Amino acid sequence: MPGRFVNALRRTGRQLRREMPKLKTKSGVKKRFKVTASGKLKAGVAGKRHRLISHNAKYIRQNRGTKVMSEADAKIIKIFLPYGL
Repeated sequence: MPGRFVNALRRTGRQLRREMPKLKTKSGVKKRFKVTASGKLKAGVAGKRHRLISHNAKYIRQNRGTKVMSEADAKIIKIFLPYGL
């Protein structure tokens, strides 16, 4: 639980202190996104796995590679990345 203290007490010199637990990164997010050098998020484009015959060549060509996420979406995704990638 993010709001709970760790039961183990850590000894720092002569004092004992409680520490908050480390936050976990969502495993699905670390598999699907990368952070650019400027801090933006990159993700693969959807719609490239199957049924490509029904899409025209322009659609397939433009969705090659990865795209930079919008600021609104990146803000939500960064919640799941407490320490970055």
